[in-house]
Amino acid sequence: MAHDIRIVTEDQLRAAVGLDLTTVDVIERAFAALASGKVVMPPILSMELAEANGEVDVKTAYIPGFDGFAIKVSPGFFDNPKIGLPSLNGLMILFSARTGLVEAVFLDNGYLTDLRTAAAGAVAARHLAPEEVTTAGVIGTGVQARLQIEAAHLVRPFARVLVHGRDPGKAAACAADLQARLGVEVEVTTDPAALVRRSQLVVTTTPAREPVIEADWLHPELHITAMGSDQAGKNEIAPQALLAADLYVCDRVSQCEVSGELEAARAAGLFAGVTPPELGEIVTGAKPGRRSPADITICDLTGTGAQDTAIATHVARILGSAGTIIHA
Repeated sequence: MAHDIRIVTEDQLRAAVGLDLTTVDVIERAFAALASGKVVMPPILSMELAEANGEVDVKTAYIPGFDGFAIKVSPGFFDNPKIGLPSLNGLMILFSARTGLVEAVFLDNGYLTDLRTAAAGAVAARHLAPEEVTTAGVIGTGVQARLQIEAAHLVRPFARVLVHGRDPGKAAACAADLQARLGVEVEVTTDPAALVRRSQLVVTTTPAREPVIEADWLHPELHITAMGSDQAGKNEIAPQALLAADLYVCDRVSQCEVSGELEAARAAGLFAGVTPPELGEIVTGAKPGRRSPADITICDLTGTGAQDTAIATHVARILGSAGTIIHA
């Protein structure tokens, strides 16, 4: 028997959903669901294609009570810009949680992933950053650098942003974009240590395999969200910094052990036998978050399939008549 499948393009998705507090709340609920222990979320299927300077991640999760579940395929081929193609693309497939039938295909080219990743940063900032943030810093100059700062500004409306990147031109372009989007003072700095020391909230958005933040840069009233380490071997935060922080939080411990900052820390002999709290446990209050304004907190975001299911089902609810219906 035939059934209808909705095909939705990136432009239609951009018209339907954006980065706002509603999207942040949707992703926050996904983290809360993870803390319940009832979410079915298999390990990330991750494939590195060294010859093509590429990688592919596949993520999914079933969340009880949700009408559907998503499977997200996210390729990154980082030489593509040399031939005029974007480095990131991908799609999400939404299935019925009752019948398993395909309900929608979102040809988002990574847009929904960008949204849910930035929203996760806002959830981390909402629950772990100091209540008063005057200066935020970002290390990295790509799409997520812009979106993470925009998302953090939704929950901690700071007045100044510091930007650091290896390429001065890209750093200047990122700073100009952020100033236009947020209407705040934005400054490019060539000194990442100074960026950290001047900020109360810092986001790292790099593909680094060596730390971009050192332990001796930490200071009271600092929160760091590290979201670049999403593949084995990547590392943005010096392992000693995790130990020096008052609180280190994972989005999912099992993922951070193999593809996050926890992987590097364990390799350095730190956190052996210790299970850090997860962000969902902080959201629900099952574990304590920031205890005082002076605390130093770090959140390690590797990206979860629960976020993909949450954003996909959210979009499905608000699409209206957008998309093309095919009979399969």
